[in-house]
Amino acid sequence: MVISEVNGVRALLLAAGTGSRLRPLTDDWPKPLMPIRSRPLLEYWLETLRSIGIQDVLVNVYHHAEQMVRFLDRPCYRRWVSAVYETRPLGTAGTLLANREFFGDGTTLLVHADNWCRCDLGAFLAFHRQGRPAGCPVTMMTFDSPTPETCGIVETDSAGVVTGFHEKVVDPPGNRANGAVYLLEPELIDWLADHPAVWDFSTGVLPNFVGRIATWHNSGIHRDIGTPDMLALAQQDQAPDPPRGEIDDWSDWFRDHPVHRQVADLTAACEPKR
Repeated sequence: MVISEVNGVRALLLAAGTGSRLRPLTDDWPKPLMPIRSRPLLEYWLETLRSIGIQDVLVNVYHHAEQMVRFLDRPCYRRWVSAVYETRPLGTAGTLLANREFFGDGTTLLVHADNWCRCDLGAFLAFHRQGRPAGCPVTMMTFDSPTPETCGIVETDSAGVVTGFHEKVVDPPGNRANGAVYLLEPELIDWLADHPAVWDFSTGVLPNFVGRIATWHNSGIHRDIGTPDMLALAQQDQAPDPPRGEIDDWSDWFRDHPVHRQVADLTAACEPKR
């Protein structure tokens, strides 16, 4: 990927969820900072973005906001990553609209940052800039889900453009799932401004763009780590890691955090099956 592919791209990492399915782990620690192979999940996202040249990132925080802000307010992130605190959950569409000025007239990378995703994000960006079908202001990352009934399953035409959605239905027509990672052009943000009452992205926004959503398939790793089984599986995944973030007081403190033992115990108890 050449550097021109990231010019003008700003990223929104959604990290405000409560992680209710991971309790009691999330009673005291935020889901986006759960350790995967000893590193916080959010660190993987941020260091991957840095490695491909994205230097304007916004992270929304709500649940365990103090811990989230402490993680982000470090020298290694301070000049290019900003946290925005939500006093109440706004939903994906609401967060996009509330921060419309941040995105400007460029491309927005929208990421549900509590997902464990290892892929070539540079290739994703290059496809959106150079390879997506004409007339598509959105490119959606997809993956093949082992549990399609728990996901948003997409149907596409021969060009990979979305023709239909099946959101968490019994016996969906396939396992090609919405990975909740998107590249958005300003047209979609403008649509949100004209429909301020819409807050749910999957059911309220995307159906209005059927026939105009390109897809890019992640054949690597993509997991919703919202359940103990999926968090346990993520600990065993083998994939290239981005460079480590700067070692500082926070990383030294986190190395001895009790959440590591809790996740190790959970992993042992789950005895995950691939």
